[in-house]
Amino acid sequence: MAARKGAATANVSRDDLMKYYRDMLLIRRFEEKAGQLYGMGLIGGFCHLYIGQEAVVVGLEAAASEGDKRVTSYRDHGHMLACGMDPKGVMAELTGREGGYSRGKGGSMHMFSREKHFYGGHGIVGAQVPIGAGLAFADKYLGNDRVTFTYFGDGAANQGQVYETYNMAELWSLPVIFVIENNRYAMGTSVKRSTKSPSLWERGAAYGIPGEEVDGMDVLAVKAAGDKAVAHCRAGKGPYILEVMTYRYRGHSMSDPAKYRTRDEVQKIREERDAIEHVRQLLLTGKHASEDDLKTIDKETKEIVNASADFARESPEPDVAELWTDIYADA
Repeated sequence: MAARKGAATANVSRDDLMKYYRDMLLIRRFEEKAGQLYGMGLIGGFCHLYIGQEAVVVGLEAAASEGDKRVTSYRDHGHMLACGMDPKGVMAELTGREGGYSRGKGGSMHMFSREKHFYGGHGIVGAQVPIGAGLAFADKYLGNDRVTFTYFGDGAANQGQVYETYNMAELWSLPVIFVIENNRYAMGTSVKRSTKSPSLWERGAAYGIPGEEVDGMDVLAVKAAGDKAVAHCRAGKGPYILEVMTYRYRGHSMSDPAKYRTRDEVQKIREERDAIEHVRQLLLTGKHASEDDLKTIDKETKEIVNASADFARESPEPDVAELWTDIYADA
């Protein structure tokens, strides 16, 4: 694949490129392993993989600062890893083990980390959007200069609660970045068949919210747009919308055969637009890394992921008494 020119290719450092490459590769290898464990029956319920969309969350996390928050939907493993959550704890939670972030009781849809300011993982389509605005409201109230990244997909963009949230967020000038991860197919219906408006971010104009469309297969373009959105929010100018055009290689969930699109379409994106391959080519053509260097990174990444799977298998299932914990908050 020929290297594409990113939004800030000329200014990006070797260290940044290497970090983006490592972070995106970790997400992909982790998701591949999660798919394997699901096939083995070690992950129950639903399993929504993030393969193909890695540049979105890695680019935006590169624009975030310590203390910024994030909330998303059920396709959330990538968000967890990108914000620094331990792969072992994430995999253990996916497999319902005591060593998981929610002690094996939540799975992917109910996984949280206060330490990393990750607030889920939500199973109800679009329900995380008003929660994201609420997190941003708290930060504005506290005056701490923090920003909340509120992720949702093109399918959720047609939910009414999204627009109720837009209204309140702009009315109160909340420091929230609404990130629409437009992977084109929602749960299985093409956005062309489900959405009349040609773009999703422009719907914010009705509420006075600015925004833009971003190439979500280019981590550098995402980082540049994220910087702009973060600066807007920190300046007290209210919310901002990023419609990040991306693509998932797998079905909506592991049970989805994805017959609503052709294999040729998926393969074409993989060959011509893959986000990880883009950065790989930048590293090689810029002589920032050799083929052997990148093979070593891949080997190290696979070791991290395999260790997370081993940890999950070895961690015990939660005790029955766990059913009665974390029900009430201390007042």
